[in-house]
Amino acid sequence: MAEIYRQLFCLVIFILTGLIIGILFDCFRILRKSFKTADWITYIQDIIFWILTGIIVLFSIFKFNNGEIRSYIILGIFFGFLMYMLTISKFIVKYTVLLIQLLKKIIAYPINIIINIFKKIVINPIKHVFIQIKTKNNKNIQKENKNSLKINKI
Repeated sequence: MAEIYRQLFCLVIFILTGLIIGILFDCFRILRKSFKTADWITYIQDIIFWILTGIIVLFSIFKFNNGEIRSYIILGIFFGFLMYMLTISKFIVKYTVLLIQLLKKIIAYPINIIINIFKKIVINPIKHVFIQIKTKNNKNIQKENKNSLKINKI
């Protein structure tokens, strides 16, 4: 009888392991929906996800089932993952992405103000000086070209 309770306990643990894997999966989904990344970064994220998932599964198997792999372990992980994905995953991803986008806007607003002030105070005067220098040089070059044409005509 004690063995049945231990196996039921392990089943519950592995259902929770599947739930944790689902949460980890959603973390990567939230990152992808919130921040645009290059394809190679997505590949790296996938590799990191599978490495972390492997570590979580192996840790759970060795910690709670003495390293024995049983069919109920795989079923428990699958059921926990499926249960999470079919119930609260949609809401967590949707509202977390909305929250991150709101935070990005809140953080971006003062940064944009600081950047605009910096442009007006520092960048625009420097740009104006370079434009004047370039215009002056172009006028000098045009004068030299006219003078060289006059010399060539003589």
